[in-house]
Amino acid sequence: MLEIEALRFAWPMATADTLQIDSLRVAPGETLFLYGPSGAGKSTLLGLLAGVLKPTGGQVRLLGVDWSSVSAAQRDARRAEHVGYIFQQFNLLPYLNVLDNVLLPTRFSARRAERATQHAGSARAAAESLLARFGLDATLWPRAAAMLSVGQQQRVAAARALIGRPELVIADEPTSALDTALRDGFMDLLLGECAASGSTLVFVSHDERLAARFDRRVSLAELNGAAP
Repeated sequence: MLEIEALRFAWPMATADTLQIDSLRVAPGETLFLYGPSGAGKSTLLGLLAGVLKPTGGQVRLLGVDWSSVSAAQRDARRAEHVGYIFQQFNLLPYLNVLDNVLLPTRFSARRAERATQHAGSARAAAESLLARFGLDATLWPRAAAMLSVGQQQRVAAARALIGRPELVIADEPTSALDTALRDGFMDLLLGECAASGSTLVFVSHDERLAARFDRRVSLAELNGAAP
């Protein structure tokens, strides 16, 4: 699913590489827990895996295609088709309602719209099903995303990432703002949905208590040759 070879990444004007990763492979359907302290480069690595950032050296391949080998427009299209991303701050569109936020990936990707329709009969039905499984009552669906609690926004962001059954789901510290009970319930739902759809999950967190739930755990400090 994902392959890294001789990856190097440095921010503009930086005097040293932020990331130096010789090799990493993630298998289809695998759940990977990536951990490390704040500032270690975890979010930067996720941006590279999703093709949001381009490496300064080496390759990052999704489904066999090097992100650097395609144009910016093609990267955007591939990301919309193959990647569901749960951002640390959720990045919902505050002026859209809950249902429209979840449906966004199907607006940008015909492939994910088709998958959602095949699975649930329509993209809207797929969105409603995901929201229901994540415990969001139908009375909340017409509500603007900005009017939701943090926990509710998090579940909307997860439903948006999962709609259309993307091959890869990336989650960047999505439980950092949740208490233990909400965190555990969210993890049950996220891992269950990824297993049901066969999605690969790359999950970043500094909370190592979550690692036992995953197929594999990787320390960024050990992976990254640039780390102190």
